[in-house]
Amino acid sequence: MRVIAVADELPPARGTRGVVMTMGALHAGHVALVRAAREACDEVVVTIFVNPLQFNDDADLERYPRNLDADLALLEPLGVDFVFAPTVTEVYPAGHPVVTVASGRLGEIFEGAARPGHFDGMLTVVLKLLNLTRPHVAFFGEKDAQQLIAVRRMVADLNVGVEVRGVPTVRAGDGLALSSRNAQLPVSQRADALMLHGALVAAASAYREGTALNEVLAAGRSVLSEVPGIAVDYFEALDPASGEAASGGAVILAGAVRVGTVRLIDNVAAAGPTEP
Repeated sequence: MRVIAVADELPPARGTRGVVMTMGALHAGHVALVRAAREACDEVVVTIFVNPLQFNDDADLERYPRNLDADLALLEPLGVDFVFAPTVTEVYPAGHPVVTVASGRLGEIFEGAARPGHFDGMLTVVLKLLNLTRPHVAFFGEKDAQQLIAVRRMVADLNVGVEVRGVPTVRAGDGLALSSRNAQLPVSQRADALMLHGALVAAASAYREGTALNEVLAAGRSVLSEVPGIAVDYFEALDPASGEAASGGAVILAGAVRVGTVRLIDNVAAAGPTEP
């Protein structure tokens, strides 16, 4: 495994190159992405870069966990060929870029509404990292449903020559979706954090059994709002292709909550009663 900080040191791909983009603080969810890439591709590149453009809170950026040595130790046995761990100056040599990717409507709804500018910053760095690492396939976790939809939309709209593959969410034994932010979650608040996944699973079950989608969503919001330790950002149904609010058919039930100071997101795919 070769660790590089300068993109020019990354040689041309040997066969099919897969890339896994991360912000470090790696966990089993990232391992699943790397293993999917290793299985599908001849060569695997993992990027580790905490992107300042996708944080709208400087304190949140400062709090984000960073431990490159631990990340490299986790990646070493996984068959990774290259780790690209650039500095901010390497990615943004002129400082904050003048030209960025606009996420459009996706940047105004759900996660976009809760985190203004987040998707613009995320898509900008994803496009830059695709250009710098030159992969054939890029792997993203399905836990960040709206992010995955936005990346696929950008790749299609801008004719970026890369395949985007989603990898299923990895969960702890109790069902909590793995996230780098979980490290900030006190043990005493774990039960509250699990309520989001529980509400999503219950909503998906009710939807499959024929309950109207608007009723399913209202019930989920009601359950979460009654938990004293939880503040609900949203609990909605997304169209899997467009990321817009869905009114029926196959949907992604997605939610975001704050448990204390920690913001958590999760989602569950759900087919309506007429879907197979």
